[in-house]
Amino acid sequence: MWSLPAAFPPLLLLLLLGQTPPSRLQSLSTMKLRLVGPGSRPEEGRLEVLHQGQWGTVCDDDFALQEATVACRQLGFEAALTWAHSAKYGPGEGPIWLDNVHCVGTESSLDQCRSNGWGVSDCSHSEDVGVVCHPQRQRGYLSERVSNALGPQGRRLEEVRLKPILASAKRQSLVTEGAVEVKYEGHWRQVCDQGWTGNNSRVVCGMLGFPSEAPVVSHHYRKVWNSKMKDPKSRLKSLTKKNSFWIHRVNCLGTEPHMANCQVQVAPAQGKLRPACPGGMHAVVSCVAGPRFRPLKEKPGSKESWAEETRVRLRSGAQVGEGRVEVLRNRRWGTVCDHGWNLISASVVCRQLGFGSAREALFGAQLGQALGPIHLSEVRCGGYERTLSDCPSLEGSQSGCQHDNDAAVRCNIPNLGFQDQVRLAGGRSPEEGVVEVQVDVNGVQRWGAVCSDHWGLSEAMVACRQLGLGFANHAIKDTWYWQGTPGAGEVVMSGVHCSGTELALQQCQRHGPVHCSHGAGHFSAGVSCTDSAADLVLNAQLVQETAYLEDRPLSQLYCAHEENCLSRSADRMDWPYGHRRLLRFSSQIHNLGRADFRPKTGRHSWIWHQCHRHYHSIEVFTHYDLLTLNGSKVAEGHKASFCLEDTSCPTGMQRRYACANFGEQGVTVGCWDTYRHDIDCQWVDITDVGPGDYIFQGTHTELTQSTPRNRSSVSGTTSSEGTPAHPQLLPTHQIPQLIGAMPFTEP
Repeated sequence: MWSLPAAFPPLLLLLLLGQTPPSRLQSLSTMKLRLVGPGSRPEEGRLEVLHQGQWGTVCDDDFALQEATVACRQLGFEAALTWAHSAKYGPGEGPIWLDNVHCVGTESSLDQCRSNGWGVSDCSHSEDVGVVCHPQRQRGYLSERVSNALGPQGRRLEEVRLKPILASAKRQSLVTEGAVEVKYEGHWRQVCDQGWTGNNSRVVCGMLGFPSEAPVVSHHYRKVWNSKMKDPKSRLKSLTKKNSFWIHRVNCLGTEPHMANCQVQVAPAQGKLRPACPGGMHAVVSCVAGPRFRPLKEKPGSKESWAEETRVRLRSGAQVGEGRVEVLRNRRWGTVCDHGWNLISASVVCRQLGFGSAREALFGAQLGQALGPIHLSEVRCGGYERTLSDCPSLEGSQSGCQHDNDAAVRCNIPNLGFQDQVRLAGGRSPEEGVVEVQVDVNGVQRWGAVCSDHWGLSEAMVACRQLGLGFANHAIKDTWYWQGTPGAGEVVMSGVHCSGTELALQQCQRHGPVHCSHGAGHFSAGVSCTDSAADLVLNAQLVQETAYLEDRPLSQLYCAHEENCLSRSADRMDWPYGHRRLLRFSSQIHNLGRADFRPKTGRHSWIWHQCHRHYHSIEVFTHYDLLTLNGSKVAEGHKASFCLEDTSCPTGMQRRYACANFGEQGVTVGCWDTYRHDIDCQWVDITDVGPGDYIFQGTHTELTQSTPRNRSSVSGTTSSEGTPAHPQLLPTHQIPQLIGAMPFTEP
């Protein structure tokens, strides 16, 4: 930050500063970088370097955009957006490894830049540098993708589609059967059926989002083909004479995630004038849709297939068919280490869950870190396994993996056309605006607005998912400052009520005839979407270890009674005489998502509670319910955000939220908020509940919170998606209600 006169000889300058000459760092193979701190996204944070087995920081002296660019490239991002000085992302701990880093900007890693040398610095941690990278990852970095897979001679085989031929297939809203067409060099081509195999069909179906293929009644298609070939005016007949119309031959093993990975012959061999598909016709494929995409009238799959599906789930993904991979073993959900993780193993997971093959295999906990055990490592699937548990693997506990190695997937899903039936208008960015939908009005497809009566977060979640924009950040009822599309201002959908799991607003319950109390215009429904959200998970093991019963005198429960933390029968007691029986336990709420959890309301709206003498930023943060084995509620409790803060964070991550001195409240990604068993309202009042076995359920919620909350429980399973976008009522195991042993399992 300061300089000396140029007249000083170079050697004398170095002696005065107590430094060694600028040097290059050690090779990249022994150096790692990471971004940590309170940034809510993986592309920003305090820059830290691993040296001699210890993480340390980088001083902001002389650090500028070109140094940030090199760091971002080394971290796998395409470029740097900016850099931050003066410990914007919090002061680090440990050594300050690097100071006065000088890069040209073209280096591929920081070890190619100059600096004072390892540990030679005159800085303090108040000068720790941070960087903000462009969120776009470098192609192929930390993931194995097939979207840009290369075909023969380096040419691109791009998309695949099915063209329905039979009238019955054309009537279906989801095309599952038809002639295969491949986009090659920007043009759609049909594929010759000569040598076509079931393995080829399996690859095509996987690319289209279907888990498996089905036999085709080929003579029906041959009959249609022959009739068109006899018609001299048939356009198809003239096209078949052109070699440019055909993909000549395809030979797949069936395990490939993309046809471009198969052996493909685009045209006949050089020098041969014969037609590409003599005497043949187009290849026809029939696919089987996964349970989630089948029409409601179709019968569900067998109990056995459902049981297999529920042994694996995806968590924290913004879109359908993506998320961190978790498997159920010994009644505990755990993750998969990314060592050896690839597209073939990822495709087994996708097909097991009813999707197609994997579009991307993700490494390095890109879709969030989990809580609990790491069950599997070095998974080596062949590609034809029915479930991930059928694949050879090692025990995750013996792999040395941490949760920053959690594997994830993005699966191919069927195109139902829902994304073309919704749009946003008038927003300041493509992620927000008035919701406009396309519906059938008296046999005519019309665009219009959605009535905001009863419009809430569940409906907004469905809208954002349908738009392909991830999670809902806000459900907006008054859009007077946004202008909709001209001609689409009339309300065409009202009374929308979604469970949150639907793929489109058109699948939600809604009025028959449209009825909107305030009409269209400034009160149409709107949304603001985001690709990341918080995911709050209750630590079941801590509940199990700390749960106990207490008979507490009424004389010590006045504050709790004032804040409605006792059951209604307490109102009829002869205060202060008597007691209440409480099921007490500590709870630890981990944020395993990809965004900080924050109260929606600002400090100006927080409520001062005189009894306990602190502010509540959220009126009810967690609900605790005790249910009978058939699901009837017999007792309930709730937890206000007495002090919503980062009680603890993983090593190397700074706490960002603290309630002291009227501070900011929230839970940082990766951190957790702990409520001890001995504080008020950290209980369920079970005074009126008789002995027996009951279901204990915890639900994290904020009625006005803008980001989605998972309903979590001390045990049980979720849907195959299991993301914040799909809140589920989770089943739990029984607890002996009046004895200390409580057999919980992980969420």
